[in-house]
Amino acid sequence: MARHRFDLFAASERLMKMDDAAWARHASPWSVFSRMSVLPLMTLAIWSRVWLGWGALLPVLLVLAWTWWNPRAFAPPASTDNWASRGTFGERVFLNRAQVPVPRHHEMWANGLAWVSGIGVIPWVHGLWALNPGTALAGLILMIGGKLWFVDRMAWLYQDMQDKHPGYARWLR
Repeated sequence: MARHRFDLFAASERLMKMDDAAWARHASPWSVFSRMSVLPLMTLAIWSRVWLGWGALLPVLLVLAWTWWNPRAFAPPASTDNWASRGTFGERVFLNRAQVPVPRHHEMWANGLAWVSGIGVIPWVHGLWALNPGTALAGLILMIGGKLWFVDRMAWLYQDMQDKHPGYARWLR
């Protein structure tokens, strides 16, 4: 009997309901770089419970809406010959690794960087719970730093894989 492994990356894509049109828009550098605002905005939204009490749910919901809308917010870029677009393409290549295998070292790096970002959740949540800005900031640095490094690795993955599948090369223009 085949064993089914949970794939956090694929689950995230399904949760975000990413289709080809959303991916094309997300390839915009505006989308990639503005996406880095999600965690700092969520930090402020959660921290606002100090001032807003239960009213802090509104900014939290707004940040969640921004998280969903961000990949769809910007027009597809005229040119995708840039680091941010290649990082997005690499993410798509990585998500398609069951159909078109990727080199093992890329998979290991992606998983390792997901762990770095995931470990950052611990001090971030603790800092938000205890209202400790230094701990929350340390968590943010790990999460955002891990994500930026992940995007860089995905740009590298795309560079290595763009000729391995007919659809991949067509994304670059």
